[in-house]
Amino acid sequence: MTLAAQGIDTGDTAWLLAATALVLLMTPGLALFYGGMVRTKSVLNMLMMSFVAIALVTVVWLAAGYSLAFGEDTVGGLIGGLDHLGMAGLGPDSVQGTVPTVLFATFQLTFAIITVALISGAIADRAKFGAWLVFVPLWALLVYVPVAHWTWGPGGWILNHLGALDFAGGLPVEITSGASGLALCLVIGPRLGFKKDAMRPHNLPMVMLGAGLLWFGWFGFNAGSALGANGLAAAAFLNTLAAGCTGLLGWLFVEQRRDGHPTTLGAASGAVAGLVAITPSCGSVSLLGALVIGLTAGVVCSYAVSWKFRFNYDDSLDVVGVHLVGGVIGTLLIGVFAVAEMTGGVEGLLYGGGLAQLGKQLVAVVAVAAYTFGVTYGLGKLIDRTLGFRAGEEQEHTGLDLTVHAETAYDHGVLGHGAPVTSSAPAPQKAKA
Repeated sequence: MTLAAQGIDTGDTAWLLAATALVLLMTPGLALFYGGMVRTKSVLNMLMMSFVAIALVTVVWLAAGYSLAFGEDTVGGLIGGLDHLGMAGLGPDSVQGTVPTVLFATFQLTFAIITVALISGAIADRAKFGAWLVFVPLWALLVYVPVAHWTWGPGGWILNHLGALDFAGGLPVEITSGASGLALCLVIGPRLGFKKDAMRPHNLPMVMLGAGLLWFGWFGFNAGSALGANGLAAAAFLNTLAAGCTGLLGWLFVEQRRDGHPTTLGAASGAVAGLVAITPSCGSVSLLGALVIGLTAGVVCSYAVSWKFRFNYDDSLDVVGVHLVGGVIGTLLIGVFAVAEMTGGVEGLLYGGGLAQLGKQLVAVVAVAAYTFGVTYGLGKLIDRTLGFRAGEEQEHTGLDLTVHAETAYDHGVLGHGAPVTSSAPAPQKAKA
């Protein structure tokens, strides 16, 4: 049977292959972004938390995750079936739209991977690596998989019954990672020295490199969600670029007015905030809407990251302030800026659609955030009481790189932890007159 007879479009398939690789690249990019933001003593641990998520989530997704998320609905829009356990039935002749189903499944896998990895930023510097290895597969099955089914799966209640829109992952990616980060912050508690010691990023060039890789990969994340090389993908691509730019500018504007200094960390964070907000809405709004959504996220998130000091939760790398808040902004503003030419009929408040769509978006946000927070808090408590989720005080003080992985990112990291300095070289001689 020829590819054309199977219904596979080679152009769409080629684009989705590239988009899948771009989204997978986002997780190493995130590792660099997070790794640069922590102190030298835990940078390798931060990288490892992202990289091990690639392996663990892949195994879980291939075994059962894809089937439960995208299999035919079995329980009133809540979860998919078991027909594709172990990727059963997804041979080369299986088609999803105009692309091979196995490619669609792999594309969706990359979303699940980075969502779990995002959570690690909230508990940086103080989580047991072994506990993280247990948390990742359980969270993927209990939280990500159901929410992905609700949002995108056949018969999922958010899309098919409620009618809320989410083009590329505001609900299953951004809001779940942010709400889960908040839950784990409360379970594990703050870092030693929180609100007392300076905990500045140790390598801002690494942060900027990570942000650049994230931005690059985000084009696959958002434009790839059109599942074809078409006009919708092109519009989502441009909206993604535009929102990232206005998010960056909005954050820098706030920094300049508030602190008197626009910073590189602010530029990276602002771009990410704009990209987070446009993720659910890139396929629903016009270019004007994308610009406003990105700017709103850049401004609001720049203030939201300081809430942890007011409310005393230690969100180490601002997962709550950027991903939860940015995801809520982008998901809700679909109800304001949605245009019919992008959605195929749904219009937002600004374009005469009334309050109905905004109400649907709000219900979806509250439901997903509440479910995610509750399940994650319970899972975190269970792991904490059985295995212990928090690293020991000495491990945290010395650094997880050395105590857990027996490595350091930099030579001076070893010296900084009290290692003796010895040298067999002779002492320098004074120059003769």
